[in-house]
Amino acid sequence: MSNSSYPSNPVSATGRSLLYLVIAGAAWGTAGAAASLIFLASDLGPIALSFWRCAGGLAVLLAVLAVRRPRTAPSAGPGPSVGSLIGTGLLFTLFQSAYFAAVRETGLAVGTVVTLGAGPVLIALGARYWMGERLGRGGAAAVVGALAGLAVLVLGSGAGEVRPLGVGWALLSAAGYGAMTLRARLLGQRGVHGDPLVTTAWSVGVGTVCLLPLAAVEGLLPHAGEPVRVLWLLAYMATVPTVLAYALYFSGAAVVRAATVSVIMLIEPVSAAAIAVLLLGERLTFAVVLGTVLLLTAVGALIAAEPRRPAQEPGGTAEPEEVEEAPEVVAAP
Repeated sequence: MSNSSYPSNPVSATGRSLLYLVIAGAAWGTAGAAASLIFLASDLGPIALSFWRCAGGLAVLLAVLAVRRPRTAPSAGPGPSVGSLIGTGLLFTLFQSAYFAAVRETGLAVGTVVTLGAGPVLIALGARYWMGERLGRGGAAAVVGALAGLAVLVLGSGAGEVRPLGVGWALLSAAGYGAMTLRARLLGQRGVHGDPLVTTAWSVGVGTVCLLPLAAVEGLLPHAGEPVRVLWLLAYMATVPTVLAYALYFSGAAVVRAATVSVIMLIEPVSAAAIAVLLLGERLTFAVVLGTVLLLTAVGALIAAEPRRPAQEPGGTAEPEEVEEAPEVVAAP
């Protein structure tokens, strides 16, 4: 058995990371349905919900880390510094909080399409500038197709009103998400392979601290006719779309190209739409079908192309020692 915590076969490492990202995106998509059920069953606001999601996730992660058996094999590389972990947590908090602000100002449809639509563009530009990652014509076409699918899927109903302030919040959220993705990828290229559970714990911990005063103003404790149901939903929000999803996201984002990560995570609205139709009784429209087909086609094309990239290509998956020597990597964003 290898002493490295990362597979020696770059194709195997990439395939596993792609699977992690797909699962994370699908798990994120369930958060919207859970949040909708919480809002229907209680008077909890979006900021307070985000706080309890982070606080509950932190409690779960601390419990897991406390009982987990210590690793005996040496790490594949140094872990991130405390300052770097705090930085990731601040970007996580910015991404989440600005998105909620965008939804409040301009509605769910517009806030979602601007945040998730701007993310891949900003990430592709940042990855090209900082890491020399090139999408190529096929990759660029896949990104355009994914954005078209997202627009059709989210705005197909014609809902949503474009308001400049809300669009500004959505772009700020996209910038936070993009910077978080680029940081994870760049640290992975530099051989800084942190424990995904530890990174996630720091992220939700910083989010808990930052969101507490805002949540206190909004109202921390929910008033509900079915408190047990609300508690179960909050527990689900803390575990599946938070602990599980972000641990898998941070693990996969360190290996896969940043632009590919951003497009794969667009599975989130597809998952949310499927849940809305299958479990919440929403009507299956042509826009939902067309947007889903476009998005999944683009995601599938990038997933199929990712393992075929040469290991020496900028942004490619390589052995940890090869990644650490990459000359174009100079600093984290």
